[in-house]
Amino acid sequence: MTSTSTHLSTIGFDADDTLWQNEQFFRMTEKHFAELLAEHGEEEQLKSRLLEAEKRNLGTYGFGIKGFTLSMIETAIEVTEGRVAASVIEKILAAGREMLSHPIETLPHVHDTLEALAGRYRLVLITKGDLFDQERKLAQSGLGDFFNAVEIVSDKSRPTYERIFARHGDGAARGMMIGNSLKSDVVPALEAGSWGVYIPHDLTWVYEHVDEPTAAERFRKLQHLGELSGLLKSLG
Repeated sequence: MTSTSTHLSTIGFDADDTLWQNEQFFRMTEKHFAELLAEHGEEEQLKSRLLEAEKRNLGTYGFGIKGFTLSMIETAIEVTEGRVAASVIEKILAAGREMLSHPIETLPHVHDTLEALAGRYRLVLITKGDLFDQERKLAQSGLGDFFNAVEIVSDKSRPTYERIFARHGDGAARGMMIGNSLKSDVVPALEAGSWGVYIPHDLTWVYEHVDEPTAAERFRKLQHLGELSGLLKSLG
């Protein structure tokens, strides 16, 4: 493996909505949930109550489809004051199962970019969420062979990146993290001393929204993953 004059040796990639589509399935299911409970509130009100439940339950259920499904059930019980029909609960559970079996759709430029970088850098998939579901998505994506390591974590913070880049690379200072979430992928990586590369996605969960850290020396923003090779050349 060779390194550039920036001494960058390890590149971390987020998975959901960075390598493959994910949030769109949450939005579709959220809309279906609101339709199921339409007689108990307006769509935006129901979505707001669901978001409150999701945030409240992150510490218990973590990130992912299973926690989302449990939060939908909890919200359905709350907005109906305990009178939600068993048939509605059944439909919510079915919607959750459908999300867990949805085919994986990789985003543009992903395969070619990973193929070009493999062997030149240590590539690490760093994703949060349900272990079983994330492993399923990686297997179905066909991208697994490009990565030197896979880290499925409960949350992403400065210590997370310090630990991962020390374990799989030469420390955070020689690492780069790439993702669609400023809150999870970029800001904590910058705090750890790594490069943080933000690639916006049309749909990003509101929980992940923070201001762009434009003053950070190691912050970069790309329009799509196909621009990464050019960025790496410019840094070298």
